Amino acid sequence: MSRWTPCKRREFIRRLWTLGFGGPLPGRRHHLMLYQSRRITLPTNAEYSVGQVRVLLRQVGGILGREFSAEEWDRL
Repeated sequence: MSRWTPCKRREFIRRLWTLGFGGPLPGRRHHLMLYQSRRITLPTNAEYSVGQVRVLLRQVGGILGREFSAEEWDRL
């Protein structure tokens, strides 16, 4: 069983690209990633903590209509 690990911002964006997201586009204080007409806001820090990764993936899962396990996220 895999564990959640911190993720670099660039790696997180690359994995969102594989899921079909576009961007990142500049916002006011954060960047945005788009999936069809839905968007997710990305913090600007260079590395996301485990808590941030899980919160962001919960938002991504809500957009895509499914949940992600740590193993599935590592395979992307």
